[in-house]
Amino acid sequence: MLSFLGFVSSPGMSSVSRRKMTTTRIHIMALDGIVNVNSLFTLALFLGITTTSTTNTLIDADDTDCAAGTSISEGLIAFHVYSFSSFLFSSLIALALKNVINFSKDVDDGDVLAAANNNNSWVHSVAKINTVVLRLGTLVSAFGSVFGCGFLVVALVDLVQIKLGTIACGSPHTFAAVTPLLVLVPSALLIYVFLVLFAFTR
Repeated sequence: MLSFLGFVSSPGMSSVSRRKMTTTRIHIMALDGIVNVNSLFTLALFLGITTTSTTNTLIDADDTDCAAGTSISEGLIAFHVYSFSSFLFSSLIALALKNVINFSKDVDDGDVLAAANNNNSWVHSVAKINTVVLRLGTLVSAFGSVFGCGFLVVALVDLVQIKLGTIACGSPHTFAAVTPLLVLVPSALLIYVFLVLFAFTR
């Protein structure tokens, strides 16, 4: 899938090798960031799925018009699972790309021996990467995180409706809780998508 070659670097390595080494480090750092964020969301979603109760609400027993229906409760669980699946998909893609990069950076024994004969005190490996495939993989992983966040927002909106009353009921507490979710998170996602696409084209 990816074509990788190992390179040996010395204190006098060329600017091309230095640039390749820097690019490899940037790719690994970006993939690490995706995995770390996804791990936090995945853990939170797992706890949310196992601990969320759809029967415990803060709505008055007499106010049946504001009570969430069965479809909203079903949507809460379903969108939790969709979000969990998206974050897990994104993390697996990112981990696979990172592992392939790390495996490709192994230095051959012959290269180490040649470096020793040249009195080089250290050897550093640099992965030559099929950048098109790597960027596509990173893009897919990033959009997996975006879809995960989107599903999570919908799940939280359903949770708010179950706890505080449906949006159709017009409860001010519901609107106060839902408005930041529907404004701040989508805005952040749009900025994230824009920056990812910008980096993808560079």
